[in-house]
Amino acid sequence: MGNRSGEPVTASGSTDFEPNFLPPTAFHPAIDTEMFEHFRGPVVHARPPTLKSPHLSRACPAVLCFALAAAVSGCSTKYWKGSADREAAKLLREKTPRVPNMDTNFTIEPRAPIDLGTLGTAPEPGDFLGAEAATERVARVLPLDICLDLAVRQSRDYQTRKELLYLTALDLSLARHDLTPIFGARGAGSVRNDTPQRVNGIDPITQQQTTALRNGNQVVTGFGDFGLTWMLSTGARLSTDFTTDFFRYLAGGSGQNASTRLGATLTQPLLRGAGFKVNMEALTQAERNLLYGLRDFAQYRQTFAVETAAAYYNVLQARDTAKNSFLDLARSRQNVARERAFADEGQRPSASLDQFRQAELNSETRWGESVRGYREALDRFKISLGIPITSRVVLDDHELARLKIAEPGVPVEQAVPVALATRLDLQTGREQVEDAARRVPIAKSNLLPQVDAVAGAGFSNSGTSGLPVPDPRLYQWNAGLQVDLGLDRKGQRNQFRRAIIGAERSKREFALAVDNVRLQVASDWRSIEQARRNHENSELGVKLGERRVEEQELRMQLGRGQTRDLLDAQADLNAARNARTAALVNYNLARLRYWRDMGLLFVRDDGSWFEAPVPAAPDTAPKP
Repeated sequence: MGNRSGEPVTASGSTDFEPNFLPPTAFHPAIDTEMFEHFRGPVVHARPPTLKSPHLSRACPAVLCFALAAAVSGCSTKYWKGSADREAAKLLREKTPRVPNMDTNFTIEPRAPIDLGTLGTAPEPGDFLGAEAATERVARVLPLDICLDLAVRQSRDYQTRKELLYLTALDLSLARHDLTPIFGARGAGSVRNDTPQRVNGIDPITQQQTTALRNGNQVVTGFGDFGLTWMLSTGARLSTDFTTDFFRYLAGGSGQNASTRLGATLTQPLLRGAGFKVNMEALTQAERNLLYGLRDFAQYRQTFAVETAAAYYNVLQARDTAKNSFLDLARSRQNVARERAFADEGQRPSASLDQFRQAELNSETRWGESVRGYREALDRFKISLGIPITSRVVLDDHELARLKIAEPGVPVEQAVPVALATRLDLQTGREQVEDAARRVPIAKSNLLPQVDAVAGAGFSNSGTSGLPVPDPRLYQWNAGLQVDLGLDRKGQRNQFRRAIIGAERSKREFALAVDNVRLQVASDWRSIEQARRNHENSELGVKLGERRVEEQELRMQLGRGQTRDLLDAQADLNAARNARTAALVNYNLARLRYWRDMGLLFVRDDGSWFEAPVPAAPDTAPKP
């Protein structure tokens, strides 16, 4: 169907839609335009408003203001990150003095790495590494103290433990925040445009059915709310809010309407959920969890330092084993050369030469395995320090020479009571028993009916122009009770029984922890004693081995020795040397663990340690 201009009629909201009604000639050719204008009466002939409409232009500032407020309230991610870091640091500083040997400069931000290029260069490696010697040329020497500092700065595991403690502090910040007034603001706005509607009618002149298009409505609506919610320590919940609603026609109608309301509501539990202890439990547990986290981290620092030192000495021990294996191989080659010379002169049977050649092959295999073990131990140690595995570094051999047999200074009879009094994990375990006992009455209170006293008051206003201010004369108030008898309490029943079982289990776990501490200290003492005896035996074994090898080599040169006696003496000497190094390392590590398990191995910020003074024996040990 066409209009007078020959263009098709459209019902869309585009700017080329002009008539609100179909042209009169579309209904009956006898109806002229003037008669049709009279017929359609008060229907307004209007184009759908565009962005240039004055009505919509007046609504745009409100929409822009709301968008600007949303943009301003959304701070940058840098601000939120800094805010979290500052609050977590404040909480950690608040509780750090309560934990002995806690890092006073704790932060999860990575510290500046150590430039390995500033370290000393290792001397030319010996032949004992074979082809692997090329990897240690122009290598940097890592003393133990530098390795401990590197581990604290760059270890991935250490960084993970710091982040876990940081997250525990964030949990406490949220628990404290939940008991403060929490402000909130929200809003919404929209523009609704209804498409033109077809209207059927009867032409009064021709009495024929007619169809016309009536102009649609365009409406702007808005909503805003600002208030606060405050959870009180008694369990009461206080809510206040100021709300406003806005409605206005832009086209198709006329007028506007706006309303505002200011009100407050207070809800106070009387049975279930009532009371200071019940409602402060989440905050109490969060406060204690951060203290537990600090203790766990302080104790982890002790274990981390000991295990880093253990890995360091194990690498040096593997290097020493490679040296001893190479010396054993060199002696085997000398034996083969000597026996071959005797065999060529007919002074030795070929079987004797074959025995020495077989021993040489075995020595070469052991040497190759020892070099491989040393290189793998060094690479694993690099990973634990957080340095690239391709770094050319070598550990300081002088650290192994500095080890000595030093008495622990604290007998086991005194060490056990000291450990029971100073161990941080036992302090945490004792307080976790209190936590579990505290949950029982809380779970019991959840079996009570829910009875809440509710009271509210507010006043409002509405109008057709501007934004009305709430009128105190138009007030409302209410008060009453909300009751939930809780006829189904199976879930709460199970929680109550679970809390009772948890309280009993926590007592058993603490008793087990006390026994384990006693066992650890006693086991450390036995390890120290055994390592001392092993070192004494290995020292004696090295001296005996050297004398036996010297004697058997002389007898072989004189033609009076036995091949097997010489091979056995050389193998025993090599084993005694390795055992001496192992016993020396084991003794010093057992001594470190002894002080750690007493709770007296204090760690500095750079990862190094010192032995704290032994406190006076406590009057009473912790009891489960």
